[in-house]
Amino acid sequence: MSLKIAIAGNPKCGKTTLFNTLTGANQFVGNWPGVTVEKKEGRLKGRKDITLTDLPGIYSLSPYSPEEIVARGYLLDEKPDAVLNLIDGTALERSLFLTTQLLEIGVPVVCAVNMMDEVRKQGVKINVPQLANELGVPVLEISALNKTGLTEAIAEVLHSAQSGKPAAPRHCFSGCVEHALAHIEEYAPHNRPAHLRHWYAVKLFERDDDMAEKLGLTDAQLAHIEKNIRTCEAELGDDSVSLVIQDRYAYVDRVAAPALRFSRKSGSLSLSDKIDLIVTNRVLALPIFAVIMGFVYFVSVSGIGGTLTEWFNEGVFGKGWIFFGHDIPGIPELLGSLLESLNVADWLSSLILDGIVAGVGAALGFLPQMIILFFFLAFLEACGYMSRIAFILDKIFRRFGLSGKSFIPILIGTGCGVPGIMASRTIENEADRRMTIMTTTFIPCSAKLPVMALIAGAFFGGAWWVAASAYFIGVAAILFSGTLLKRTKPFRGQSVPFVLELPAYRVPTARNLAHSIWERGSSFIKKAGSIILLASVLIWFTSSFSFVGGVFGMADDMDNSLLAAFGKEIAGLFAPLGWGDWRSAVATITGLVAKENVVSTMGVLFHTDEESLEATLAGAYSPLAAYSLLMFNLLCAPCFAAIGAIRREMNGPKWFAAAIGYQCALAYFVAMWVYQFGRLFTGGGFGLGTVAAIVSAISFVWLLVRKNAHKLHEI
Repeated sequence: MSLKIAIAGNPKCGKTTLFNTLTGANQFVGNWPGVTVEKKEGRLKGRKDITLTDLPGIYSLSPYSPEEIVARGYLLDEKPDAVLNLIDGTALERSLFLTTQLLEIGVPVVCAVNMMDEVRKQGVKINVPQLANELGVPVLEISALNKTGLTEAIAEVLHSAQSGKPAAPRHCFSGCVEHALAHIEEYAPHNRPAHLRHWYAVKLFERDDDMAEKLGLTDAQLAHIEKNIRTCEAELGDDSVSLVIQDRYAYVDRVAAPALRFSRKSGSLSLSDKIDLIVTNRVLALPIFAVIMGFVYFVSVSGIGGTLTEWFNEGVFGKGWIFFGHDIPGIPELLGSLLESLNVADWLSSLILDGIVAGVGAALGFLPQMIILFFFLAFLEACGYMSRIAFILDKIFRRFGLSGKSFIPILIGTGCGVPGIMASRTIENEADRRMTIMTTTFIPCSAKLPVMALIAGAFFGGAWWVAASAYFIGVAAILFSGTLLKRTKPFRGQSVPFVLELPAYRVPTARNLAHSIWERGSSFIKKAGSIILLASVLIWFTSSFSFVGGVFGMADDMDNSLLAAFGKEIAGLFAPLGWGDWRSAVATITGLVAKENVVSTMGVLFHTDEESLEATLAGAYSPLAAYSLLMFNLLCAPCFAAIGAIRREMNGPKWFAAAIGYQCALAYFVAMWVYQFGRLFTGGGFGLGTVAAIVSAISFVWLLVRKNAHKLHEI
C-alpha cells in the first residue's frame, strides 16, 4: 500500500535537512500547479511505496503568502495519509502555533521536536511525554542535523498513516468565539467531512474569502455569518483574526509552559546573545559587516585565493610546474606537442589551443578563488551571521524604498542570480517584488568573480579592494535604485518590513560546507564544460574566419575576421566608457550568455604565446578604462539564464523590457561616470564624453532628491 507523508513546519526549522536525509537522491523538484513556489517530493530510502512531500515553510494555514496557499491546498485537496510536523525546539511556542492548526484538519499528525542538541546547549529541557499528552498526538525528539531519532519518528508517522486515525484537537476558543463558531457551522454547507466543519467555521470566522469561495456560500449565508462575527467582535472589542490568534497563543502558552524547564540562571545571556550585542549593535554592525566582507574578498582574491590561482594558472594552463627538479608541462604544451606529433591540420590545432584551451582555461583558471569565496559564503550563511545582516539591513532597505525582504534574494544572488530572482516570490507587495527582481543581479554573483579577479590581477596588482568595491557598489546600486524607482508611479506605496527570527549561532559541519562548495563549484565546472566551451568555439570560429575576395576562409588577421566586423559596428557605443575597441565590445556581448564568457572571450581574442592574458590586457587598457569595464559588466543585464528568470517572474513583456532596459542604462551611465570623471580628476582632458557624464549625473541626482509626487499619504 502506497502512502503519502507531508512534512510541515516553520521556515528554518530543519525541514530541508530532514527531507534530504530521508530521501537521499530519490528527489524530484518542480513547481506546484498554478503557482511558482518550489515543490519537493521524494521516495523514502528503501521504500518506493512511501512518498514524502516537503511543504514550503509556513507559520500558519491562513492564505497570506504563496507558501501558505500551497501548503493549505495540498493538505486539504491532496489529503496526505499523515503529516510529520517538524517543531523547532529552540522556538517551541512559535512552532506550536502552526501545530494547533494542523491538528484541526482531520489528518493523522506526528510531531518531531527538532534541534534538541541546540535546546540542551541553551540550558533548556523539554518534557516530551508531557507535551504529547497535552497535544494528544505522538511527540518525539530528533536532531535532523545529527540524524538522531529519525528512525523512531518515521516508524511512528508510518504507523499513524496506516491507522488512519485523524488527530483530535484538544484546544478550544473562548466562550464567545466558540458560540459564534457553532452558529457559523449551522449556515456552512454540510456536504463536507464532519471532522472539518469546525475548521471551516474558524476560517469563515476569520473572513477567509478564499475558503468562502471554495465552499460556495450564498449571499444570505455570508450575511448570517458576518452578523455572528460582528456580534462577537463587538463583545470582545477586537477583530476576528486577532481573537483567533490570541486564543491559539493562550492555548500554546498553557501547553508549552509546563513542558519547558530552564537550567540557565534567570537573566543570563546565551553565547548567541552576547555575540549579538556586538554584531547587531546599531553603531558597530555596519562597520563589522564591511570588515568581514572585505576580509572575505581579501583572502579569496588577493590572499590565499590569489596565490593558489596564480599557481594553478601557471601550472595547468601555463608553462607548467617544476617538481623536485623535473619539468611538468602544462596543458597547452602537452596538447601542442601531441597535436604536432599527430600532424593535425593548422585550423584544428588552432581550435583546440587558441579556442578551447585558451577560452575555457581562462575561466577555469579562477576556480581556486571561487572555491575559497564559496567556502566563506557558505560558512557565513550556515553559522547564522547572514541572518543578522538581513536584520541589520532591513531598516536601511526600507529607508531607500525597498522591502526588508529584499535582502534575502540579494543574499541568495551572491551565489547565482537565478535562485536570487526566484526568491523574490516571498515578497507579497507586487511593486516591491518587481523592484527586487530588477535590482537583485546588481550584487556580484559567483560568475562575475573571474571578471573581478582578472581586472584586479591585470591592472591593480591583484589588489583585494577591487572585488570588495564591486560588492559594495552593487549594494549601493540596489539602494539608490530603490530610492529612484520608488519615486515613480509604478512602484509607489509603502514598503513592508519583514519579521525574521535570528537563529542561534552554530558551527557549520564540514559535511554541510563541503556540500555547499561542491554544489556551487560543480555548477561552475559544468558551465565551463558546456556553455563556456560552446561560446569559446564560436568566438574562435568567428574570429578566425572571414570572407576574403568573396571567398570564405581563414582570416589572415583577426582584425579582418567576421567577429571583428561585428565588433567594430558596436564598439563606438562604448567609446565614452573608455573601452571602445571591438574585442571588449564582443566580450561584453558574450557575457550575456554567461558572465564567465567575458573572461573566456578575452582569453581567445587576446591570446598570445609570449605573454599571459593579464599581461596582454595590461598593455591594451588603462586602469581607469578597465575599472569602467568591470562596472558595466557588474551592473548590466545578467546572463541568459537569469534574464529568463526575470522574464518569468515579471509576468509581462513590458515589465521585462523595463527591467532589462533599466539594468543596461544604469550600467552604461555608471561606467561612463567612472571613466569620464576619473579622466577629469587625473588631468585627462575635457570632451563631449565629459559633458554627457555631467549632464547624466545631474539628472540622476535630481531624480533621487526630487519631491516624490506619487508618495501615498500615511493614514
